[in-house]
Amino acid sequence: MTNRTTAITNIGTLVTNDPTLGEGPLGQIHNAALVIENDKIAWAGPTTKAPAADTTHDAAGRAVIPGFVDSHSHLVFAGDRTAEFNARMSGQSYSAGGIRTTVAATRAATDEALEANLKHHLAEALRQGTTTFETKSGYGLTVQDEERALRIAAAHTDEVTYLGAHIVSPDYADDPAAYVELVTGEMLDACAPHARWVDVFCEKGAFDGDQARAILTAGKAKGLLPRMHANQLSYGPGVQLAVELDAASADHCTHLTDADVDALANGNTVATLLPGAEFSTRAEWPNARRLLDAGATVALSTDCNPGSSFTSSVPFCIALAVRDMGMTPDEALWSATAGGAKALRRTDVGYLSPGARADLTFLNAPSHVHFAYRPGVPLVSEVWRRGVRNG
Repeated sequence: MTNRTTAITNIGTLVTNDPTLGEGPLGQIHNAALVIENDKIAWAGPTTKAPAADTTHDAAGRAVIPGFVDSHSHLVFAGDRTAEFNARMSGQSYSAGGIRTTVAATRAATDEALEANLKHHLAEALRQGTTTFETKSGYGLTVQDEERALRIAAAHTDEVTYLGAHIVSPDYADDPAAYVELVTGEMLDACAPHARWVDVFCEKGAFDGDQARAILTAGKAKGLLPRMHANQLSYGPGVQLAVELDAASADHCTHLTDADVDALANGNTVATLLPGAEFSTRAEWPNARRLLDAGATVALSTDCNPGSSFTSSVPFCIALAVRDMGMTPDEALWSATAGGAKALRRTDVGYLSPGARADLTFLNAPSHVHFAYRPGVPLVSEVWRRGVRNG
């Protein structure tokens, strides 16, 4: 393959997330340039020192950040839950049971309809700067429907998660133990070839600690890496179990004891915060400040799903995290890029340093601080993925 190089010059502020390249933890460089070779970053530094390249692209003074890494989404589904949202905003509380509505719609949908909906939301996310995403099954809850959800997802991302343990299938409402047996047996056998990760919703109304341990352990035995929905709606064993099993991330982390925080701070598990869920359910916000001050690694993601967080916008989640979760704009940006990469145990995305994948998001703003400073404004003006400009 013939190498091709592109220099992006006249970047107002470049966020590399590499402190060796620039200022502060974000490694910011002002009046910066990047050189892309094929699909990777080859060089980053001041525009005045940029090496020659085959082509040049003028950033016109705009800020450039790494593409967002959305490490938690549920995008293989059918239908929506507008009525549920409307009712909840009128005073009813959220419970995991609402998932059953989406399960019914997803089971009834064709493969073509599920894939078209997935592609629609991926394109929507890409326009807002997301260049890497994880997505899960969990709205089929039969062997056939879970397998097809993962097969469809795997055609569009490497970060595919088996979530047969989203809730106990309605078909097994009277025998949860039999459903756990299915999830750890025949369903796992069918789904594992299409997935990288195994997940479980460890929560009252879903799966308890013993069931979650059995499900993640079975997934690990099949070569899947664990992650977990933990401590979203109440205190429970999820976070500490995630750390014990070396899960890549414990997601939600809304209700944490001091022991939970200590476990996250001293383990390898990333605390992934999903403020879209709290926004959409009027629930208590996760305390990001508490986690960061304790030394835990924090990721920020959308949790895009039709029930409790129907947003694909990472910029929106950044604004929420800064306004309501105690994060600084710098921390929120890092958590939505490098933090998301760590939650997926990736080192090739979330950064704009030599060797990283050339995933860039251009902003019609001088700084990423504008995500929180100008919430709701469409600041993303241009997105490059694997060294190719999209749109």
